[in-house]
Amino acid sequence: MSFAYPLRRQHLLGVNVKLKDGRTVLIREFQIEDKGKFIEMYESLSAEAVRWGMPPYTRERLEKGWLSNLQNLISIVAFYNNKIVGHAQIFKFPHPRLKATGDLIVYLHQNFFSVGLGTAMLSKLIELAKKEGLHRIGLTVVADNKPAINLYKKFGFKIEGVKKDAYLGEDKKYHDELVMGLIWNK
Repeated sequence: MSFAYPLRRQHLLGVNVKLKDGRTVLIREFQIEDKGKFIEMYESLSAEAVRWGMPPYTRERLEKGWLSNLQNLISIVAFYNNKIVGHAQIFKFPHPRLKATGDLIVYLHQNFFSVGLGTAMLSKLIELAKKEGLHRIGLTVVADNKPAINLYKKFGFKIEGVKKDAYLGEDKKYHDELVMGLIWNK
């Protein structure tokens, strides 16, 4: 994958990334004007794409959740053919005792699995988190979600703990969740 030009927060410029399959996506910060396309992406996710997520991702839930709290988010999206095909964000905890820490999520449209989009998005998001002075990024991931775990480990995330039987899957069985974290500037 190749990066065409740097992401700059103040100008909301993006970066063009060539994926492993030859497609080029534009990765840039989320803007409120992206709301319609953002909701369309979540509404178009397949059962496989949200298998280890927390569906349903309805317009109402997205608007009352993530879209109502933009001041505490570092949020980026990936565009392909004028559609959002990936979303990654860090929720920055506003409480003073949790200063400079946040939680990460990454969602990719099913047509963009295993082509390097997750890697490109996480790279840009971590870059932005460092520029904003974050000290730690945390996440939870279902232990069966091996592609996501491998992606996080590639960026230096460490397994910090296991939440036993914490996630009820679509198979009606409980699955373990891993608590992972990435810390820098110790």
